[in-house]
This record gives sequence, C-alpha cells and structure tokens, in this order.
Amino acid sequence: MKITGFTIIRNAIKYDYPVLEAIQSILPICDEFVVGVGNSDDGTLELIKSIGSPKIKIIESVWDDAKREGGLVLSIETNKVFDAIAKESDWCFYIQSDECVHEDDLSSIKTAMEKYKDDKEVQGLLFDYKHFYGHYNYIGTGRRWYSKEIRIIKNDKSIRSYKDAQGFRTGNGEKLKVKQIDASIYHYGWVKSPKAQQAKQENFHKMWHDDNWMKENIPVVEEFDYSKIDLLDNYKGTHPALYKERIAKSNWKFNYDNSKVQISFKNKFLHFIEKTFGWRVGENKNYILIKD
Repeated sequence: MKITGFTIIRNAIKYDYPVLEAIQSILPICDEFVVGVGNSDDGTLELIKSIGSPKIKIIESVWDDAKREGGLVLSIETNKVFDAIAKESDWCFYIQSDECVHEDDLSSIKTAMEKYKDDKEVQGLLFDYKHFYGHYNYIGTGRRWYSKEIRIIKNDKSIRSYKDAQGFRTGNGEKLKVKQIDASIYHYGWVKSPKAQQAKQENFHKMWHDDNWMKENIPVVEEFDYSKIDLLDNYKGTHPALYKERIAKSNWKFNYDNSKVQISFKNKFLHFIEKTFGWRVGENKNYILIKD
C-alpha cells in the first residue's frame, strides 16, 4: 500500500500558518508528500524545504488572484497537486495548512486505509473534527462548525477538490461514498494572536469576495475581535505533540463567558439535541456515509 500526503500553502510565515506541523503530523505514515507552494513573498518555499525529508516533493505554482468567488482558487490549486500524484499511490491524504493529526491516531488511520484499500465502493475516509477557537483550551461546539469531512481519498482523478477545498466530490458534483474512521482532524485556523488573526482575515477573505465586500465587512483594525462567537466548550483533551512549542509561546489572552452568549431558542434546542444524543439535526453532509 502506498500513501501520498498533499497540501497547498502560500505566505505561511506572513500569516502564521502552522503548515510544518500539518505536514509533519501525517508524514510518518506517508510514503511521499506533495506540497503545492504558491507564489509567496515571505520565504514559504524555504520553510517547506527546511523539513528536510526525502519524502517531500514541492510543486511551485502561481495562484490566480482573479479567482475570488467562493474560494475557487483553493480548489484549483488543490487539484493541481492531487493531479501530480503518481498512479502508483493507493491513497491520497489531504491536510490543510492549519490542520493537524494527533500522533495517537496514526495507527488507526493506517489500519483503516489497509482495510478499505481494495474495497471498490469506498472512495474516501471520513474524519471527525475538533475546531479550536480563540485559544488552545476552547473548542467550538456551535452549528457554524462542520463536524466531519473527507481527508483521505482513493487515487482516482475523477475525484475533485470541491468549491473552496473544504472537501471532495466527483467531477460532476456527486458526493463521495466514504467510511467513518476512528480519528480526528485538529483544526487550528482560529487560534492565533489577535493581530495575526486580523492579518489573516484581511488576506483570506480576498479569495472569496470583491473589494466592495471587503470594505463593508472586514474592519480596518489592528486586532481581531474574538468575542463574536457563539458556543464554545473548555477542551480537556490533549493536543498533538507537534503543538507543544506553539502552545508554550501563546501569550495572548482570550476569555469566554458562556452566560453572555446570545443564540436563538431554535439553536439552543438543536444544540441540546446534539449534546444529548450525538445527532446534529439538519446538518449539511458533503458525503455519503457507508454504514457497517
């Protein structure tokens, strides 16, 4: 069984993307790893090269900044890298530059890939998600966060990165048939210093919206306001070991008061159902789950 990891990145240093942790978190179970490095002005290419692993293959690319609707440029660049993966690979493990896999999950992930490698019905593997917000000790539990997504796909080039590269579908838009596996993706995109988060937001939204939308919706401020959030819980689990240094260096304060959160009665009720029964009513699922 051959496994290839892949990701895309641009201006990782400038916007404080933890791409090294993302790559290194799954590198132990990958036979190779393809990184699409976009045209950057901050030394991102050198950063990726610093990993120093013979498994790493770099593809340099110039992103089309005119593709600003719906984050389309992200799926375009993701597909470029996916298409560069050789046919000898059985599985392709996609990880975004602000995601990480816990070392405790690597064994079960590889076991699942071995189990379903020759199963023609299974097109991908589905992960649970842990979305951190504000600081490393808070995790999002509201309905704004997607609870699951596909991160491992068969090496079938009829599969395409979908819309803004959150997940995958077939080239004609059909949802992939997937198996749920016992592993999580740790998503840290909303954990940065308020100043770094504001800089990221100002750049990130340019891939979705035009200049007029940016002027109306993204305030010109020094620091991001983390207080505009709904439901969070204290996180009591462990983080990937690769995040030890980042967590130690986190020197900003984020205080969350659940009693001051204002959400509708409907969302309170739906949250209660999910917390009590584990069922997210009306969730938009970007996949077809194959049940055991």
